[in-house]
Amino acid sequence: MSNLMGEYECKIDAKGRVMMPVGLKKQIPAEAHNTFVVNRGFEQCLVIYPKNEWDTISEDLNKLNLFSKKNRDFFRYFMRGATQLELDSNGRFLLPKNLLTYAGIAQELVLFAFSNRIEVWNKATYETLLTDEPQDFANLAEEVMVQKNDGAKQSDIS
Repeated sequence: MSNLMGEYECKIDAKGRVMMPVGLKKQIPAEAHNTFVVNRGFEQCLVIYPKNEWDTISEDLNKLNLFSKKNRDFFRYFMRGATQLELDSNGRFLLPKNLLTYAGIAQELVLFAFSNRIEVWNKATYETLLTDEPQDFANLAEEVMVQKNDGAKQSDIS
C-alpha cells in the first residue's frame, strides 16, 4: 500500500488538465505506471487512486454480495464516475468535466495526498473545511486514535 502525503495547490487549465506536482509524482509507486483512477469522494471532493491501489480496492468490492441491495447501492455510488487517468508526456492528467462539476472545481484546486489516495478539492471548499476545526480536536483525536492492543484508548493506558 502506498503512503502518499502532502498538500499541493494547483491550477486547472482551460481543457481540464492539472499538472501532477513533482513532489507528489515522486511518491507514486512504479507499479501504478503513471495510471490512476479518479472517482467521486465523500464531502464533495474527488479521489484519485494510483492504478495498483484501485485494483486492490476493486478486488475488495468484487467480494461484496451483490444480492444485497445495500451492497449494490454502495457499489453503484462508489463506482459512479470512476474514470481512468494517465499522465501525458508533460506530467498532466485530464479531469472529466462531470467530476469537476460534482466537486465544484473551476480553476484552483488542492491535491491532498494521504494513505493510498489523493483527494482533489475546490480550493475554497478545502480551506473552509479546514477552518471548521472541531471544537475539541484533542477529544476527537483521542476517540479516533485507538491503540491496536485490545482497542484500548491512550487514556485507558496512561
